Amino acid sequence: MDLIQDKGKESFRTSPRKEWYNNVQEVVINGDHEAVFRLKRPQPALLLLLASGDSPIYPCHVSPQQMRLHPIGTGPFKFVEFKQNEGIKVVKNPDYWKKGRPYLDAIEYKIVPNRSTAILGFVAGQYDMLWPYTITAALLRDVKSQRPDAVCEMKTQNGTTNLLLNREKPPFDNPELRRALALALDRKAFIDIMTEGQAKIGGALLPPPEGLWGMPEEMLQTIPGYGPDVEKNRAEARKIMEKLGYGPDKRLEVKVSTRNVASFRDPAVILIDQLKHVYVDGVLETIETANWQAKVTRKDYTIGMNNTGSAVDDPDQQFFENYACGSPRNYNAYCNPELDKKFVEQSVMADQEQRRKLVWEIDRRLQEDGARPIVFHARGATCMQPYVKGMTIMVNSIYNGWRFEDAWLDK
Repeated sequence: MDLIQDKGKESFRTSPRKEWYNNVQEVVINGDHEAVFRLKRPQPALLLLLASGDSPIYPCHVSPQQMRLHPIGTGPFKFVEFKQNEGIKVVKNPDYWKKGRPYLDAIEYKIVPNRSTAILGFVAGQYDMLWPYTITAALLRDVKSQRPDAVCEMKTQNGTTNLLLNREKPPFDNPELRRALALALDRKAFIDIMTEGQAKIGGALLPPPEGLWGMPEEMLQTIPGYGPDVEKNRAEARKIMEKLGYGPDKRLEVKVSTRNVASFRDPAVILIDQLKHVYVDGVLETIETANWQAKVTRKDYTIGMNNTGSAVDDPDQQFFENYACGSPRNYNAYCNPELDKKFVEQSVMADQEQRRKLVWEIDRRLQEDGARPIVFHARGATCMQPYVKGMTIMVNSIYNGWRFEDAWLDK
């Protein structure tokens, strides 16, 4: 916990989960089998944060530098090797604390950069399972036409496609300009093109019924830019742009940066097309995966099309990680001290219905402020061979279902 909070002798290059635990005052040891968390204030969601897939416990006697190369832990599988651009191999942990688990002897993750190539390998029986949530509605039809016996599940993943506008870099230090771009978005068009209508429109929190905290649709429709009348929104956006000196004969030229994978590139191309309606001409800049997070963390972009995965469906994770002043994952430097106080207020609440109403109001404010305009909440398919058993595909996080301790092969 000292490591995550950046209080220890060792440190991460960056600690994106640091903001989750800013309420932890200290952790003390009570004997060999108990750690006591002393908090600054009540926080009912703390146990949920600790239980998530994004809260691994690092061993004190192994440095983060060593862990990057040869991680160790108490999970169901043990690390064997990582070969860059080839794959990762793990084997069964004979000392796993849960008796009788895991069932599998080993897992090999093959790195296949091209999604179509991976699907061909799956269809040919080369792979037991495709990487979770990566299969679009169109690709799912392709998989099922070639392998009708494949077991595929289309699920939400608590991940959003969102627009990053660098508030620290002109001209987007102007809130009116940011508002104009947010009003230009046609969210339904993104969803129809990207997911054939499968994805969901929402605010910061995962929409219901999969999400416990997302705003109801009737509230969402009242937020500027979320209503169904796209042309009305864009007409308002053009008036703003014209007031700022832009128009048909003076267009704003921008570079739209995104990660060089299909789930980032495709919506970036749609964004560029939509921005043309409000006198903005965008040029696509693709960034390799290894460099993308570092680039947005240091805010080396003007406009970015981003995907954000959330580890748990809880406001404490979402608000403190992505919107709190100074958080490393607050990529577009949104900062509202008044809302920061509201983040803490909802976090303390034990009455979950009362908390939900405050969370809705906070989320509404974030969307009205264009804090990080949410384009859509993604849905994707996971496909497995019919002999893969025991896999539960999560609906509320991409990170929480891949321990594989219950998975087995019926062959």
